[in-house]
Amino acid sequence: MMGQYFLELWHTTGIYGFLGLGGADFGWGNFVMILVGFLLLFLAVKKGFEPLLLIPIGFGCILSNIPFAYIASADPSLEAGAQGATGFIKILFDSGIQSGLFPILIFMGVGAMTDFGPLIANPKTLLLGAAAQFGIFAALIGALLLSFIPGINFDLHAAASIGIIGGADGPTAIYVTTRLAQDLLGPIAVAAYSYMALVPVIQPPIMKALTTQEERKIKMQQLRPVSKTEKIIFPISVLMVCAFLLPSATPLIGALMFGNLLKESGVTGRLADTASNAMMNIVTICLGLSVGSKMEASHFLQLNTLGILLLGAVAFSLGTAMGVIIAKLMNKLDPKHPVNPLIGAAGVSAVPMAARVASKVGQQEDPQNFLLMHAMGPNVSGVIGSAVAAGVLMACVPVMEPLVNGLRPVLAILGA
Repeated sequence: MMGQYFLELWHTTGIYGFLGLGGADFGWGNFVMILVGFLLLFLAVKKGFEPLLLIPIGFGCILSNIPFAYIASADPSLEAGAQGATGFIKILFDSGIQSGLFPILIFMGVGAMTDFGPLIANPKTLLLGAAAQFGIFAALIGALLLSFIPGINFDLHAAASIGIIGGADGPTAIYVTTRLAQDLLGPIAVAAYSYMALVPVIQPPIMKALTTQEERKIKMQQLRPVSKTEKIIFPISVLMVCAFLLPSATPLIGALMFGNLLKESGVTGRLADTASNAMMNIVTICLGLSVGSKMEASHFLQLNTLGILLLGAVAFSLGTAMGVIIAKLMNKLDPKHPVNPLIGAAGVSAVPMAARVASKVGQQEDPQNFLLMHAMGPNVSGVIGSAVAAGVLMACVPVMEPLVNGLRPVLAILGA
């Protein structure tokens, strides 16, 4: 009797699950993913890489891989609807991620924290934010080409979701993926937020490789003052343009501009403060845990995941490079009003980290060259650009899917 009791107790331990004795749902892969979770915590705490994001994601990863805890899933031993049958992180995921609510609220908070003044004062920096989205579409094509490798299979929906990583915008990547390729949410979200966190590591070598010392020393003209009226009109104008031309992007753009209007109107200070602080912090915690919960070993340890991480790095690097290249081209076309090419790298929408990195690299060449406010122009335009790119993908992918499927046999023959 006592032996049977201890045997049943043994069957409920994490060790039993990690050894793969508890069924197909658990095994050594769960222990590996727990170590990955600890790695994310180390990068956040020790290295300071986006701790507000990586700590919730890393902890969510650990919680979701504990055998028999069922924190991020439903407990199969309990009847449906029973109290405690569904883990609390699964509830967060279903209500906030699967519904698309958390990314919308994040955009609202970002809008309430964002000053579009540098973009309004120097509208041509919008081109740099647009150029940085090149990596999105390059990665999309790359994902389709990788599908010819045995063991990797990305359809157009998955390729579009992977491509959006190039915008270095985690909420947008989550929003697109939940609508086009929900089964890839874990690796795509982790890749997007990881590359956001690694902006200070990835971007400087690319920026320095594509610019000369003289270009990095370019000093830009001081930005003109932007009136309150302009700042109020801007979010309304952007929303209406988006509504007329690209309705599929209005959930993200609308939330961004609503948050910004709360800030710039000057009469809703309490709402703007709530959106940019309390709400933003709560949603960041819930979103991070939910994203981390999708790093379950059974879904994450696959060849497709390695392909996603590789393509994400390529997409982010291409976006950075294209922003710098377009800035250099602008100098060729308009030499009287030079642009420091470093601010082109800020076109990815990792706000405000990318702008800070551009400013830091510039000051390494000339400590008196202050580029931060100039870099904020392409940085905030990158936020708009990634949302617009997301809208384009969500609108075009369903239409283009039959065409791409029809071309696959032809491409396979040419590849052979």
